[in-house]
Amino acid sequence: MGTDNQTWGTEFILLGLSKDWGTQVSLFAIFLVMYLATVLGNVLIVLLIRLDSRLHTPMYFFLTNLSIVDVSYATSIVPQLLVHLLSERKVIPYLSCAAQLFFSLGLGGIEFVLLAVMAFDRYVAVCDPLRYSAIMHGGLCARLAISSWVGGSINSLLHTIITFQLPTCTNKLIDHISCETLAVVRLACVDTSSNEVAIMVSSIVLLMTPFLLVLLSYIRIISTILKIQSSEGRRKAFHTCASHLTVVALCYGMAIFTYIQPRSSPSVLQEKLISLFYAVLTPMLNPMIYSVRNKEVKGAWQKLLEKFTGFTSKQST
Repeated sequence: MGTDNQTWGTEFILLGLSKDWGTQVSLFAIFLVMYLATVLGNVLIVLLIRLDSRLHTPMYFFLTNLSIVDVSYATSIVPQLLVHLLSERKVIPYLSCAAQLFFSLGLGGIEFVLLAVMAFDRYVAVCDPLRYSAIMHGGLCARLAISSWVGGSINSLLHTIITFQLPTCTNKLIDHISCETLAVVRLACVDTSSNEVAIMVSSIVLLMTPFLLVLLSYIRIISTILKIQSSEGRRKAFHTCASHLTVVALCYGMAIFTYIQPRSSPSVLQEKLISLFYAVLTPMLNPMIYSVRNKEVKGAWQKLLEKFTGFTSKQST
């Protein structure tokens, strides 16, 4: 490939998932429903936590952050995807592509760090319950949340700058559903080994390091649970971690598979499906997991519904 025209131009074309019109319309309907469920579910979780004083604890403070990250991540990708599914020419401007890469990469990194922070919270709750309030005080929770947001944003900004400084030729076709890092890097007409190293380093810092912290936390948690004498005590201790552990398994599995070895990464189709998993499925499932598997959240929903039912019945009389 020649390098005589080393410019990014003003726009890119995303190839998307399919060229068949019927398939695109079907996918539009499916993704629209899932996106609306994502927004509704996460907004309701945030409102529920705000309205119920019993949920004003560190665990639900971090869950609020996670819900904000999930709905923001989905919004950075899905609306553009929906528009392109019904568009003949799937164009995305240069600045929009750079912004999408920044926000999706940044929010993804924030989520991984937040999950590690939430694992630490569960570790303190199970392994050192008597000192839980003293350790997980408001100041520490705020600093941990801010560190997650700042760390993910700085990593994303650096990657975005590095990626869009690569010289590219006349190719404007991005074989992906969005401006994802690996897909954009492929447009470069120079050796991208340094970018692959950068991806590897950030994967270690923002993916493997939090994952190892989660792993260590749960090794200690499981060890502590097994030492509990009563089966009821073990069951209660496990239930405090079940929702978070389920979300961790969903989020970390695909990310490790995708990014930890860029040179031996999955096929382009697999990359698209993995991106859909994070943009559409995971943000929709997270609030459902916490609503179904967490007794405190279920109790808060029930209390809110009872208040609403009481209000409507009084109004009707």
